[in-house]
Amino acid sequence: MSGSSFSKTTKLPPTTTGFPLRFDNSFTKDLPGDLLVPTAPYDMLPAGDDSGEIPVPQSKFRASRQVRGALWSWAVPIEHENPQLVGVSSSGAQLIGLKSEDFWRDPQLAAAVWSGNQRLLGSHPWAHCYGGHQFGVWADQLGDGRAISLGQVLNNTGDVWEAQLKGAGRTPYSRFADGYAVRRSSIREYLAAEHMNALGVPTSRSLTLVFTDRVVEREEPELGAIVTRLAPSWVRFGSFELPASRGDFNLLRKLADYVIHHHYYSELIQPAADDKSGGGGVYIRLLQVVVERTAAMVAAWQAVGFCHGVMNTDNMSILGLTIDYGPYAFLDAYDPDFICNHSDPAGRYAFREQPHVALWNLVRLAGPLSRLVGQDPEEDASSETLEAVTKALNSFGSEYSRKYAELMRRKFGLSSDHDSADMATIVQPFLELLERGHTDYTFAMRALCDVPLLLKSEDGAGLEQHIDALAARSDCSRLGGGDWQGDMRAFYEGVYGPRLAAQGVIDQDSAKAVGAGMRLANPRHVLRNWVAQDIIDRVKDNDVLGCVDQALELLTTHAFDDTVPEHLKDMAERYAGPVPQWGEGLQCSCSS
Repeated sequence: MSGSSFSKTTKLPPTTTGFPLRFDNSFTKDLPGDLLVPTAPYDMLPAGDDSGEIPVPQSKFRASRQVRGALWSWAVPIEHENPQLVGVSSSGAQLIGLKSEDFWRDPQLAAAVWSGNQRLLGSHPWAHCYGGHQFGVWADQLGDGRAISLGQVLNNTGDVWEAQLKGAGRTPYSRFADGYAVRRSSIREYLAAEHMNALGVPTSRSLTLVFTDRVVEREEPELGAIVTRLAPSWVRFGSFELPASRGDFNLLRKLADYVIHHHYYSELIQPAADDKSGGGGVYIRLLQVVVERTAAMVAAWQAVGFCHGVMNTDNMSILGLTIDYGPYAFLDAYDPDFICNHSDPAGRYAFREQPHVALWNLVRLAGPLSRLVGQDPEEDASSETLEAVTKALNSFGSEYSRKYAELMRRKFGLSSDHDSADMATIVQPFLELLERGHTDYTFAMRALCDVPLLLKSEDGAGLEQHIDALAARSDCSRLGGGDWQGDMRAFYEGVYGPRLAAQGVIDQDSAKAVGAGMRLANPRHVLRNWVAQDIIDRVKDNDVLGCVDQALELLTTHAFDDTVPEHLKDMAERYAGPVPQWGEGLQCSCSS
């Protein structure tokens, strides 16, 4: 969009006293901002001026440009036509001290506020500036091209949550895009973040979903939407890469110090006793803790069968959270080579590659952080620094393996202190059987919860029925080579059963107890691509807006439950059932 398309003044959304929140906004207070607009827009309004118009050209807020020496720019959400409140996450609302009733009491006001049409008192919206490697290639400046942070909300327990509107319009970082989001991708992100939290995966959170009547041009015209998402911070690996790439090490140090002080204070603020680098060792320790958190996050992805789809460094959280839900997917059939993003034909971000890509991304982060160790960031890192960085990076493999083994043992009902060979003797052979049969991963892991008790049955009929059910949720064309069902039976009876017995699972009571614990680690319901598409189609075709929050309830409160409330029974049975033929192998793209 050219600068001539913008007006010479900027109209600001009116301020409301609804949703009283306490804003901290330390990010914009403590860190350098874009000097092209040095003053917050609402601070430019003269006292008593109700016009909401400031003498600053719109282009300074919405025209794409290079921003240097800054980590953020002020932003102004664009006005949206006919916003409608569609969904509110009760648990998301609790994070900022609100209840879902606060939104539904006046849904028109809520839609106006959480679309950006009205401004919250104390909010001074901004957009983050960062760069990143995309599909392994340095992309230089990127930034929040359609996400606008309303502010950092301080809740009653002292926690800070940065509330961000995704799809609220252009910013200086929009590049060639329009700053909007469409309903299909917004439904997917709104549901995914809360679902992943319910599954125990580190993640950003969702607050609201608002639909608009704006027509957004994608592959075909679609209607618009805005998701309000929450995270303690939206700082990314790419936030560090951009200033380092420009040689702005002063800005880089300010960002690192901010992250340490505000997000890793208890872990990093006290320098180690043997730190001889003038305090620079804290940046190595920052790298170490980010390595650990990232390893834990990716281990959780692999355990639950989640494929992110676009693990660019600008989509990697400095806090080890899953962020930026785009073309993600949960596995249907267990296929380690599964690619969920059809914009990734080479499979860089295939399911099995995720741990390797995470480490690759951490190496990209290590470069900037290593520059901060020592007196002169312009000089090459010392051998001591390189050794410390290498040690931190090399710990990723062991951290990932340890966390993944912990999660998988829980899913298999195996006591963690019994046998260190469980991954090689139990978990991997079972996964190889699933891969061989192209068997439904979520169904197989949930069905595994029944096996400890089935192995204690005298006649074995229940185990046969179980294996038949697995075969029915497999690719029959792949079961012809060898006796797959016989091999599965041999695994259960000759490998898994004896391992359970070795830890004391010797009768029906102990088997029931183990199975009950496994049900808390193996969800019955996951947000498969076909499930998300079914919800999107129901909204689009029948205008059944209530189904979005019904799906949210199923995928959060009841993700691990066999029994659900009456109003969710039909949905639960359908979404836990076999993948329909039209839903097999669904992929998404980065277009949203």
